[in-house]
Amino acid sequence: MGVVEDKLKKLGITLPRPPSPVATYVPAVRTGNLVYLAGCGPAPRADGSIPKGKLGKDLTIEQGYEAARLTGINLLARMKDGAGGDLDRVKRVVKLLSMVNSAPDFNQQPKVANGCSDLLVEVFGDKGKHARSAVGMAALPNDIPIEIEAIIEVEA
Repeated sequence: MGVVEDKLKKLGITLPRPPSPVATYVPAVRTGNLVYLAGCGPAPRADGSIPKGKLGKDLTIEQGYEAARLTGINLLARMKDGAGGDLDRVKRVVKLLSMVNSAPDFNQQPKVANGCSDLLVEVFGDKGKHARSAVGMAALPNDIPIEIEAIIEVEA
């Protein structure tokens, strides 16, 4: 078992199967040592449910943070595939784009996106620190509260 997989085990995280595309696109594109991961939403909770709704209307910041952490778990599954099946090959999480399903007056998208960012730093340490944008959206597919895409650097 690799270092990152061991860390996930210690955190009590089991990676799901990477989410399949819901339209005409591929989950990851590699160019050189960079892998561009398509946006994905939250992994199911332990009870099988998936968070739904708008931040500032249906969900609190804390619930959004949880949804972002669950989204980070899905991103880790995609990263594993994008890194050739080995998360230890991830050299750096370069950038995240966090899109938050937001009520018109909700302006705390960065606090929500921290759920994913904090997870990536827990898992990868300094290699998990990244540039990030966190923006509000009027709607997201299937009423998910957050969708995040990522750029990662992998070993050659």
